[in-house]
Amino acid sequence: MAIWWLRVKGYSILATRLRLPVGEIDIIARRGKTLAFVEVKQRGRLDTALSAVTFENWHRIAAAATLWAARHPQVSTLDWRYDLIAIVPGRWPTHQRDFWRP
Repeated sequence: MAIWWLRVKGYSILATRLRLPVGEIDIIARRGKTLAFVEVKQRGRLDTALSAVTFENWHRIAAAATLWAARHPQVSTLDWRYDLIAIVPGRWPTHQRDFWRP
């Protein structure tokens, strides 16, 4: 559902469920000059989903993003952002852009 939501919003999906030795990234998406590393959390309540990613998780995501970008030099000129998409039953996905900064 998160991938669909990003596509509806005009993002191109570059990678999904990416697992690297330093961490995992749920979705890597691009829109214009922005590269978004997106964590997806599905919970019963929005506040629980928004608080589900720990500080340590974000650091692993950032390490994975750095490694992935090093392997894809064509994205070196893009701006980076760390987003969160919260999936809650009965609601549209909540896309929190620029949710975390290293």
